[in-house]
Amino acid sequence: MADGNQTLMAKAEARFADKQKKTAERNKATAEYMSEARAREIKTAKLRELRLAKEEADRAAEALNPSPKKKRAPKKA
Repeated sequence: MADGNQTLMAKAEARFADKQKKTAERNKATAEYMSEARAREIKTAKLRELRLAKEEADRAAEALNPSPKKKRAPKKA
């Protein structure tokens, strides 16, 4: 009977250790995912800021030096 209890106890400990290992792996994967998502958000915000600054600079340059508008050629009948 003692062998049976030890076998059950060993199995239970093995299952518990396996669950702990899976939980640790899941937490690590979640942390990596969240870290990558945050880095992506920061990069996106920086790129958006650069794009908006460039667009504003382009608008200011266009206001100072407007490009001549092209005239349409008259249609021939």
